[in-house]
Amino acid sequence: MTTPMNSGDSTLVTPTTTEADGAGGLWAAAGLQGEYTPPPRTEETLVLRCRDLRLATFDGTEILHGVDFDLYRGEIVGLVGESGSGKTTAGLATMGHFRTGLIKTDGTITLHTREGESIDIFSLNEDQLRDLRGGRVAYIPQDPALSLNPAMRVGDQIREVLDIHGFGSTKQEREDRVREVMRDVDLPDTDEYLNRWPHQLSGGQQQRVGIAMAFAMYPDVLICDEPTTGLDVTTQNHVLKTIRTMTVKNDVASLYITHDLAVVAELVDRVIVMLRGDIVEEGPYNTVLYSPKHPYTKKLLAAIPDLAGRKDIAGFSRWGEGPDAGRATTSTAAPAEEREEMPKHSALLEVRDLEMAYGSNQVLHGINLKVEAGESILILGESGSGKTTLSRSVVGLNDGYTGQVLLRGQELAPSSRKRSLPERKDVQYIFQSPFSSLNPRRTIGESMSVPLVIADELSKDEQRAIVEETLEAVQLDRSFYDRRPGDLSGGERQRAAIGRALVSTPSVLVCDEVTSALDVSVQANILQLLAELRHERGLAMLFVTHNIALARHIATRVAVLNKGVIVDEGPVDEVLENPQHEYTKSLLANIPSL
Repeated sequence: MTTPMNSGDSTLVTPTTTEADGAGGLWAAAGLQGEYTPPPRTEETLVLRCRDLRLATFDGTEILHGVDFDLYRGEIVGLVGESGSGKTTAGLATMGHFRTGLIKTDGTITLHTREGESIDIFSLNEDQLRDLRGGRVAYIPQDPALSLNPAMRVGDQIREVLDIHGFGSTKQEREDRVREVMRDVDLPDTDEYLNRWPHQLSGGQQQRVGIAMAFAMYPDVLICDEPTTGLDVTTQNHVLKTIRTMTVKNDVASLYITHDLAVVAELVDRVIVMLRGDIVEEGPYNTVLYSPKHPYTKKLLAAIPDLAGRKDIAGFSRWGEGPDAGRATTSTAAPAEEREEMPKHSALLEVRDLEMAYGSNQVLHGINLKVEAGESILILGESGSGKTTLSRSVVGLNDGYTGQVLLRGQELAPSSRKRSLPERKDVQYIFQSPFSSLNPRRTIGESMSVPLVIADELSKDEQRAIVEETLEAVQLDRSFYDRRPGDLSGGERQRAAIGRALVSTPSVLVCDEVTSALDVSVQANILQLLAELRHERGLAMLFVTHNIALARHIATRVAVLNKGVIVDEGPVDEVLENPQHEYTKSLLANIPSL
């Protein structure tokens, strides 16, 4: 059994380790001895109860249709579903928070404290809710920028949480707690590190600071809203272990909101599946994930990319690639006799001895890479490996590099501003966030037309015709021309961003984490789209990602980047089945999978 703990007590409880009964060895996966069985789900271990929760827009359109769920101590519940399913809306409601434009029409959420008090969340005033949030109920957002103040040092931000909620009785107790939670999330607790600004940390480090802030007050309930979506597999693995360990040690009831069912399989005890505001399936993780009953759950599971590539979610078997290549009838690879006749420097895009530094920080160390027409290279690496710096250098967004980037054997100027118009059109960049290329104040058609307007070679009618044709090429209706980014789903916005890059009919596409924030089914559609475009148009593609499971679904070759150096490079099968470098082996070992 575990001993209850007051929020001001800095002593962690020690759970009993017993033989797991369906917990999937998650206790052992958290890096601790033995296996863990959550406390029985009883009224004594109940922390939060949601009943008949109904939310609607101001015009009466119902968003949540009577949602029920319970959270218990020492247990993690996975709340899964695609964008628009209502999972984040339901999660935020546990803190008494509703997005702008939504109102509660019915339902209750009750928090049961360790002291035996029952709190009706919806009866609290604003002051009481502020005290609740961050104290009894903690929240970890998807984007660490939402929890970190760029104008405050890292240590000060954690101290602020403790100060606001009155942790301990002395300044030294608070200082000790700051350093303790930093160690818990595997970050240095030195004065130098605590005095850093958020912009001096990588994305993964920022997220771990956010997790430290959430756990600082030993909350009763932890709401995790896609906290590992943008993290590399190694950092993600550590964050999942941290969440699991801290949930159990602190007797917390955790709700983990995600669209990544592979992560769910590694972490949670129970799974709740939501579809358009309804719970359609619920049960122990091993039942829901391995014996799903609802067609929607089965659809989500079918769309998860697997490292072996057996699912062929991008349709690679049609193009003579992937594990089903032998059954393919179409391929863009040139016959052997033609390849022998090609000149030695026939690469469409080539990077030679590229180095990049920010002051004394050397980010890239002599990168060499070649990409042929119709080829896709997966640039794989953790946060801080230099993969985004490399991709931005290729397209001329980082002009401080040394070395060469060549297109069809001709060197490109380091800065895109100094490249010719045809050169800029030929190498296009797709950002991780579609809002980086789509102006929220412009229609989709206006944003997609920008490259054509800059070229000033076509009339407005001709420009619109090309944009509408491109919309259809990325599987969007022509009516999207007059819609704005805010009216589109995440997947539709990403398609529009891809379309904006395609209107210039490029030869090279550089895709920077373009699927990292997408639902698995939407991700599968984007991968299919990119595969079709690559083969139909002969596009060369650099696909930058931290998700190695995508390799066989999008790439012909893999280049593994570690601390600015390519440590493994070659055909997908060769790198995945016979990795040469310990770093690659480590990445493969940390992939969450079903």
